[in-house]
Amino acid sequence: MLTHIIAQRLGLPIKNVGNTIELLQDGATIPFISRYRKEATGGMTEVEIIAIHDALEMLTELQKRREYILQAIESQGKLSDELKQRIEGCWDSTELEDLYLPYKQKRRTRAQVAREAGLEPMANQLQAQKGIPVQQVAARYLNPEKGIDTVEQVIQGAKDIISERVSEQEKSRQSLRFTFSRHAIISSRVIKGKEAEGQNYRDYFEWSEPLNRCSSHRLLAMRRGEADGILRVNISVDEEAAIERISRIFVRGNGEDSLIVKEAVREGFKRLLEPSISNEFAALSKQKADEEAIKIFVSNLEQLLMASPLGQKRVMGIDPGFRTGCKIVCLNESGDMLHHDVIFPHPPKNERVQAMMTLNHLIERFQIEAISIGNGTAGRETEEFVRHLELPEGLEVFSVSEDGASIYSASDIARQEFPNEDVTVRGAVSIGRRLMDPLAELVKIDPNSIGVGQYQKDVNQSALKKSLDQTVISCVNRVGVNVNTASKWLLTYVSGLGPMLAANIIQYRSEKGPFKSRRELMKVPRMGTKAYEQCAGFLRVPGGKQPLDNSAVHPERYDLVERMAKDLSCDVGDLLTDAQKRSEIDIAKYVDDEVGLPTLQDILKELEKPGRDPRKALESFAFDPTVHEIEDLRVGQLLPGIVTNITNFGAFVDIGVHVKGLVHISQLSDRYVKDPTSVVNLHQHVMVKVLDVDTDRQRISLTMKGI
Repeated sequence: MLTHIIAQRLGLPIKNVGNTIELLQDGATIPFISRYRKEATGGMTEVEIIAIHDALEMLTELQKRREYILQAIESQGKLSDELKQRIEGCWDSTELEDLYLPYKQKRRTRAQVAREAGLEPMANQLQAQKGIPVQQVAARYLNPEKGIDTVEQVIQGAKDIISERVSEQEKSRQSLRFTFSRHAIISSRVIKGKEAEGQNYRDYFEWSEPLNRCSSHRLLAMRRGEADGILRVNISVDEEAAIERISRIFVRGNGEDSLIVKEAVREGFKRLLEPSISNEFAALSKQKADEEAIKIFVSNLEQLLMASPLGQKRVMGIDPGFRTGCKIVCLNESGDMLHHDVIFPHPPKNERVQAMMTLNHLIERFQIEAISIGNGTAGRETEEFVRHLELPEGLEVFSVSEDGASIYSASDIARQEFPNEDVTVRGAVSIGRRLMDPLAELVKIDPNSIGVGQYQKDVNQSALKKSLDQTVISCVNRVGVNVNTASKWLLTYVSGLGPMLAANIIQYRSEKGPFKSRRELMKVPRMGTKAYEQCAGFLRVPGGKQPLDNSAVHPERYDLVERMAKDLSCDVGDLLTDAQKRSEIDIAKYVDDEVGLPTLQDILKELEKPGRDPRKALESFAFDPTVHEIEDLRVGQLLPGIVTNITNFGAFVDIGVHVKGLVHISQLSDRYVKDPTSVVNLHQHVMVKVLDVDTDRQRISLTMKGI
């Protein structure tokens, strides 16, 4: 049943969905399924497999909720065969809660008080609308012991019961939901007396627009203003039109009893139904905005993690500063710290000659091949100082984002890596390592602190964490990990491992030395056959006897590759180095019940470039040397910049003035742009033109049109 529902909702073949669910339930990871089980999934992408995984989780939870509801209603003795059948056949959470609502245990309501006073029969007679003499019939229900002393109290109590029925009736709720989905208006107003305090939200002091056209960033901005006590946000519809539509469900005729029912509908709408559905749409719109913001954050994070690596070179990392100086670390090819120092080339000390001598000495002593400079305070000044040195030929200078470096330097991870160094040294190490391998270093930092998101503090944090974790896992496994150089924190994200096995691999490596083969992983404590199956293809062992150990070919397919080599009268190593031999492989002859063309095509690609890094080559970049501060900008200037963040309303670009400029979505291209990521990527080098500069608010407007 679940397979059919998921396949139908996602528009995917039932057979492939069923196979994927079976693999997931058997403990296979998403990267493993996507990479090594293409025959079973029909070549589904990771995104599709994640969608199946999430749908399976959601429907499983819905099943549990349905069982609870059935038990709850049955315990009240109110579970009819018809209701049971409807609940058992329900796979929509909103519909399920509507069915349960009339039976749900709730606080003592006005309707409950009226029922306790014996007024439910009166409510039934009124709702039947058969033209009863209302005053005369109501008099029969006077009950002084329950505080019902007048006919008016009887009628009001009956109306309270009808109002609650109106608010809980499935048809009325569906009717109002339809109205909200088409015609709801979201509005925000500044709370009186908060005008000065809430200047950041002044765009929303008097704001309203259709809810279905409200972008995620505007909705999240309003909700943040509400949380900060600056704005009052409301979602509403045309009250009279909505009441009229719902009245048609309950009111029949124009008699006195029908008029009372109509009054009850109005009261039920205002007091119960409208607030309930308004809250529901507030939650739904927030959830939708969260999903959009998380999608943008995930896209940014993926691009950041997959940023171009410099590779294994000897790097000098510099954490710039004015008063406290520039912290320097020298790292070897593996990222191990060899030395640290501090220089003061800027005011107030201005020890430029001494700083120059120190840098030149360290570059020569540690054979530095590249310099990585943080882009924060004093970053531009330090970069210019370094570039003016007589650097060895071939030594390149890079500006690196230091977002999150301070978070890392004060973290438990940094303390474990460098227990005897202070936070400034740790921060400089992080800046250096980010140049060498952004992915390996950034996995140590909470993605929330990396600085590439939109309202990430305002969205559902558990949903955000889940998506970000999936993104990190996907990137790590897409690139692959050298098991002999990877940190514990990087290994943690490898398919099938986790913190405990990652720590055991590091411990084994420190005691026994580097791994000589993938098979040796089976000697790691607690490494079972299932974990090995899931992780082996993503771990690389360079320099071993088996050349395939340094490729993405899974060990379960080594025999197949060896058979290919045997058929061509050569070794496996020859297939990796000889293009002519590879061209002679007829993959069709190796297709069988277990291995299909998708796997064979992947193997051939891997034989062509074993263990290749999917990330692009690193490019150097330099800001305009005449521009340093926001005051240096002039409207119409053309400047080089780096895209540092992408939102659904545009892209932020660093042009080297300590304030990021915004290229609004309308200014990204000469053509219409729906999605900024279709035009720009994170860390992309772009040329921009200055449109406007607001020095008071520290805002820069840029354009990429016509450039």
